[in-house]
Amino acid sequence: MHEEIDAYLQHLTVIRGLAEKTVEAYGSDLLFFREFLTDLGGTLDKVDEHTLFLYMVHLRRKGLKNTSMARNLSSLRGFFDFMVQERLLDSSPAALLDSPKLVRKLPEVLSREEVTALLNRPVMNVRLGFRDRTMLELLYACGLRVSELVSLAIPDFDPQAGLLRVLGKGSKERYVPLHESAVSLLLSYLQHWRPLFGPKTDTIFLNRSGLGLSRQGVWKLLSRYALEAGINRPVSPHTLRHSFATHLLEGGADLRTLQILLGHSDIMATEIYTHVQSARMAALHRKFHPRS
Repeated sequence: MHEEIDAYLQHLTVIRGLAEKTVEAYGSDLLFFREFLTDLGGTLDKVDEHTLFLYMVHLRRKGLKNTSMARNLSSLRGFFDFMVQERLLDSSPAALLDSPKLVRKLPEVLSREEVTALLNRPVMNVRLGFRDRTMLELLYACGLRVSELVSLAIPDFDPQAGLLRVLGKGSKERYVPLHESAVSLLLSYLQHWRPLFGPKTDTIFLNRSGLGLSRQGVWKLLSRYALEAGINRPVSPHTLRHSFATHLLEGGADLRTLQILLGHSDIMATEIYTHVQSARMAALHRKFHPRS
């Protein structure tokens, strides 16, 4: 089974362009299944629904939660679909297996007032403060992942078109528009404040040493500013991404546009924000309806 797994992982990397960590996760799941199959004395061509059911029981006894079990089953589905596609198997034994039920947790979202309070916290007349305000503005203006933010380079910004070129998951490129105030802020940062860091790289956001700011550095800064803004719950870069998406939907954006802006390969990942909207509307209804 080792050669088949290697071929599948190569397919995920080269053909589907998945991120390195995602491919590693698939590989880990499949190697764990191979060990189980070896201990069982089975072979790949003899795997059937019963074999996979026993494997699910095995994972449960190992203490895996529903989310981890669902990911393992997803890895196996993809692998066996690939085997059928390559005509190494006649059919997939995982096709009819149901995934464990998952409780879908709604993302944490800031109100517009909280976002404004957060953005106003950095002190704008010093280099670190101006950098931080620009950084927070881009996170919210574009719905960026923190990894996308820290990897932004100077050539990725087109001030005339008001666009950012973003390299997302699986090295997928997308262009995200910036509103006018974000363009002005970023342009001012690049022209007047970034040179004060003594740049040693073309990365847009730099640390005190002139090197690219790390993801951990962004998390720490954001957590500090959130506390200073009086937001008494955990705030991460992804919270601003969720807020960006939710506020766009509230303003009338459609799901397809939002999917493109967020860089989601599957629109089902974008649909979670319609649930956020529904939950907030229900909460407002309960709070203000006279018969509630």
